[in-house]
Amino acid sequence: MRRYLTLRGPLSLLVAAVAPLILSLVLLPFRDSMANTNVALLLVVVVVAVAALGHRLAGAVAAVSAAVWFDFFFTQPYQRFAIDAGTDITTAVLLLTVGLTVSQLAARARHFQVIAITDAGYLARIHDTAVLARNANSALTVVDHVRDELVDLLQLRNCRFEYGSLIGHPPSLQHDGSVTVGRRTWDADALGLPEEDVELRMFGNGKYVGRFMLEPAPGTVPSRQARLVAVTLADHAGAALDSLTRPVKAA
Repeated sequence: MRRYLTLRGPLSLLVAAVAPLILSLVLLPFRDSMANTNVALLLVVVVVAVAALGHRLAGAVAAVSAAVWFDFFFTQPYQRFAIDAGTDITTAVLLLTVGLTVSQLAARARHFQVIAITDAGYLARIHDTAVLARNANSALTVVDHVRDELVDLLQLRNCRFEYGSLIGHPPSLQHDGSVTVGRRTWDADALGLPEEDVELRMFGNGKYVGRFMLEPAPGTVPSRQARLVAVTLADHAGAALDSLTRPVKAA
């Protein structure tokens, strides 16, 4: 199993804005010998990578950045935010459109993966939690529901929710369903969860909001599908908590 690298918070937005610029500068010496369509395709690759490692907003920022620097460096007149050639206008528009589209798909790839591999029972859990997250009057109601679901889904002895800062370095259930202990990948498919408490981090809008601490029952081996569903349920709870802590705009 491989570890899943992610970019979160302000770092993802910084990378999203800068990565297309860096690639543009690398490609700039080849501007006269490389077709603009090839440049656009390479920029799309960067957008997809940023979206896959970050989140939707990061992917969108990367798409806009790619279109801007494509215009500035690779369309005439150079070093100006203007395009004379009709074909370059089309390429720039397609770069932005395709970049925005694939960034959204890449950012949701993990969710699609979960849906594709789960059975009706798992789908019911995801659906019921999503409905509750939309309709509940309190984010803590969603958290309590997800905590109970995790106990049943992963056959846990207990599960508790911790809000706020991370404390310690316990084993961790990752967003791809793998489990890590320190810097090593734990063979959860064969060994189940580690005997000590395992953290499942929660994110809302790309930022860390809290974690579930899973207390495994001895001898149980939750499937990879169950672990992936657990991550999806935690994402719903994280989104609910994020909406709770987000400041309300005055009317």
